[in-house]
Amino acid sequence: MDDISERGEINLETLWVLFITFFKIGLFSFGGGYAILPLIQKEVVEVHSWITVPEFTDIVAVSQVTPGPISINASTYVGYLVTGNAVGAAVATIGLITPSLIIMTIFSMFFLKFKDNKYISRAFKGLRVVVVGLILSATLLLMDRKNFIDIKSFIIFGITMTVFLKWKINPIIITVIVALMGVLIY
Repeated sequence: MDDISERGEINLETLWVLFITFFKIGLFSFGGGYAILPLIQKEVVEVHSWITVPEFTDIVAVSQVTPGPISINASTYVGYLVTGNAVGAAVATIGLITPSLIIMTIFSMFFLKFKDNKYISRAFKGLRVVVVGLILSATLLLMDRKNFIDIKSFIIFGITMTVFLKWKINPIIITVIVALMGVLIY
């Protein structure tokens, strides 16, 4: 925790760093949800060393099974972990959503006017490809030795992917079932 004080204390410098970090993540993330995870991981694990890769994986898992967008859930969770209080959670969350609020307000004022513009249309086609790449990147970042700890974890991964892709079962149901399997197996 390079620039973070003791957990639980309300430290204005810490709150400012959290806000700016998540503001930057919110400003440069496109595609929401899973596309934002590589940016969050880069900042909170690599740049600031606030959490470890296994902790980040836990955050992704908890964020997946709790109501709401995964990026907001993750920012709230990280803010709480870093500061040990709800103020940190709120500041990280507000930092993440502020750029979207500003950009979408401006965007909505001009969208109807320019929606048929060929350049705008082309830009959105390019952004779709970037979003798919970022989602794949998030997946690959989580596929490391800290998450795949033994042969059982590879088997669980394979079964999960097969069940989801073949039968399109709701990810929440799969997550709950696999969590119960984890309790029984580990």
